[in-house]
Amino acid sequence: MAEAWGLPAPISSGTLRINDLAMHYLYAGKPESPLVLLLHGFPELSFSWRSVLPLLAEAGFFVVAPDQRGYGPTVSVSRNAPGPVKYDEDPAPYRMFNLVRDVVALVYALGYEKVHAIVGHDFGSMVAGFSALIRPDLFTRVVMMSAPFTGAPAYPTPKKPSLPNTVTLINYIRGALAELQPPRKLYQLYFTSPAANVDMHTRMNNPEDLRTFLRAYFHVKSADWASNDPHPLPALTASALAVVPEYYIMDMARTMPETVLPHAPAQGESRWLPDAELAVYGAEFTRTGFQGGLNWYRCMADETATAELLMFAGKRVEVPAMFVAGRKDWGVWQAPGAVEKMKEVCPRMGARFHLIEGAGHWVQMEQPLDLQPSSS
Repeated sequence: MAEAWGLPAPISSGTLRINDLAMHYLYAGKPESPLVLLLHGFPELSFSWRSVLPLLAEAGFFVVAPDQRGYGPTVSVSRNAPGPVKYDEDPAPYRMFNLVRDVVALVYALGYEKVHAIVGHDFGSMVAGFSALIRPDLFTRVVMMSAPFTGAPAYPTPKKPSLPNTVTLINYIRGALAELQPPRKLYQLYFTSPAANVDMHTRMNNPEDLRTFLRAYFHVKSADWASNDPHPLPALTASALAVVPEYYIMDMARTMPETVLPHAPAQGESRWLPDAELAVYGAEFTRTGFQGGLNWYRCMADETATAELLMFAGKRVEVPAMFVAGRKDWGVWQAPGAVEKMKEVCPRMGARFHLIEGAGHWVQMEQPLDLQPSSS
């Protein structure tokens, strides 16, 4: 697959049987070297790490970037339905606990018993964070990128009897945003709906339309879009959230394509996502649809699906941690208080909180040379 995606040496690809998956992954470096895992987010692929893989290999690591459950060439061998994942299929396999179990199984399948560092971007940041929280013996360092990791859900206590869980928090935000004029909605809730994959995949009538949508989506969340001016928000209120761009806090009446397509750059305009590389994303998501990745959001917003994580309530990340994001990335600040909570959950993060100039949300693609390996 590395060759089909136009990736030159030293990047290669492979497939391993992981739990119920035939998991595809890209890799570079010598297998006897310390292992670094790179976990992508939405709507991404292992391909998103194409510029980082050689850098880490040159630094002396064996670096592996899998296509996670629901993405790209990775497929479930136990899934009975043919073709792309459908909304009416059971989303339970995409629970966070299963995503972490996939990563743990991958480590052992690769022949390792310890990981030098696990790195996660976007939704992959949450997988990396939970991996390090649950198995600090296996994952000895963790890097969260673009999305602050706020730890496991918490049980209410006598001192904090009204502690909100994820579902009640999301429902509060839903109601508050609906009261704005014009009404708004949280993109994460849109992603949990049956409409999301239909809007972003089914209604994109041909591969060219889907590539145009992806070009626009990548663009508006990057440093290239002049309207991005992220900053900490004062509170979790509708009025505070209303300043966040519409690709996060959406107009109630608009789909995601309707939100981003008016800002689509011309072909060949992107300085960091050439059309040939965009075509890889276009081809893969044309083939698979987005529902596999969207199921991650469905499980995140489902109290039953997240209940098993309550066994880690109050647990902190014990290993050295780092956070990296683009300075023009609203993902850092979209949830008021998340950065502070992450530093509390990751007490060994210290000063390792880095915002990269000239980058937005896709920092590993926009400014890969600024992601220098560290021995700390």
